[in-house]
Amino acid sequence: MSTPLVQQTTGVLRAADVRALLGDPPAAFLIEEAADVGTLAAYRELRRLVFVERQGLFERTDLDERDQDSRTVVLVARDTDGAVIGGVRLGPVTGGPDIGWWQGGRLVTAESRVAGVGAALVRAACARAEAAGALRFDATVQTSTHRFFERLGWQTIRPTEVAGSTHILMRWPIDRVARLAAATKSELGPLLQRIGPAGFVGDDGTPVPRTDLVAACDAIEPAMMERDPEWAGWCSVLVNVNDLAAMGAVPVGLLDALGARDRSFASRVLTGLRRAAEAYGVPILGGHTQFGVPAVLSVTALGRTAQPVPGGGGRPGQHLRLTADLGGGWRPGYAGRQWDSTSHRRPDELRAMVAAVGEARPQAAKDVSMAGVVGTLGMLAEASGCAAVLDVADVPKPAAASMGDWLTCFPGFAMLTTGPQELDAGPAVGAVCGELTTGQGVVLRWPDGEVTEALSAGVTGMGAA
Repeated sequence: MSTPLVQQTTGVLRAADVRALLGDPPAAFLIEEAADVGTLAAYRELRRLVFVERQGLFERTDLDERDQDSRTVVLVARDTDGAVIGGVRLGPVTGGPDIGWWQGGRLVTAESRVAGVGAALVRAACARAEAAGALRFDATVQTSTHRFFERLGWQTIRPTEVAGSTHILMRWPIDRVARLAAATKSELGPLLQRIGPAGFVGDDGTPVPRTDLVAACDAIEPAMMERDPEWAGWCSVLVNVNDLAAMGAVPVGLLDALGARDRSFASRVLTGLRRAAEAYGVPILGGHTQFGVPAVLSVTALGRTAQPVPGGGGRPGQHLRLTADLGGGWRPGYAGRQWDSTSHRRPDELRAMVAAVGEARPQAAKDVSMAGVVGTLGMLAEASGCAAVLDVADVPKPAAASMGDWLTCFPGFAMLTTGPQELDAGPAVGAVCGELTTGQGVVLRWPDGEVTEALSAGVTGMGAA
């Protein structure tokens, strides 16, 4: 009998804490993740009362295989006395690795005078699914609650059947990819008109006219430099070498422009820059260094190729391939945003990856940038004058990263290419995971054949190359 008392006391303390923070009016209920057997039992009993006894949707029990799945999450609402007055479950739809397709269900509330419990549970479930990296979140709802979900912002997909009863399949719109693309790339079109040679619009490097040189230039965020100076120096080489690699160019040298508050700070940045330059086998040819200024770092890379591979060389009907290094892990302090697969690699492994596009000569290639896999795919498709379909289940992905994080992060090495060519990229692995089509934008295709829109149109506004 002690366990229920402990649970109830815990609920009261949590409610009191929130009331103290929020003031009047006091919080009528709290939502939390069910973390013990007693809480799960209370939620399931509430389900039985509603779905079995009251509504008659099920004969004896509404429990199913999702309740046995260890990945299933249950959110419950407690009143100020700690009693469970509602709940909802959610989790991945497919067995095996989580591919970012989640489903919510078994939303239930007790008959009480506490208002807003159901809506709060739905909103909490949406937030929880997105936090877990879901890019598709579905629910089958009873026709009587259809309008309720619509008012909460859910999209109606189609009628379906559950337990012999008509339901409505609905979907929560997740705009994570579109928000990232808008924040990082959407302003480029108007700014960069008439910049760059014909045929290479949207590329991160540019052929130097009447030579076999390719030049690339990238700057590092000041906040990143202040937070992790050596990593900033490493990344300044990494991003530029990858830009050259996407065009099939062999890197021949680097120029750096560094601003720092003092010698000590500059030394840390240059330590990372030198380590990366040595690892990739690219000499630092010179540059500019200034003290007594805010942190700033820009690196220009030069490479050589007689036939640059364009980012806009794709055509409808071509296969899409992602080749990525899945080793490593999240950079400390950048979980979900920067995947570090390069700082632990041997020089021969790094050089094999950056040489892969030049050796394979695909029709189009782009290295994955801060816009993530899907945003970069959107740029490739835009420059190619077409649209793209990404088969989510076929995307090479590290086990430690959620699909949502992986498709929107900056990876150490990840290259999108089109055409039949496979890339021999050392430790990186590749797979066909989609295709280019007519139209514009990017859609995600799921194992059940459904597609969800990730990008409705071009990413940069720069148009086709």
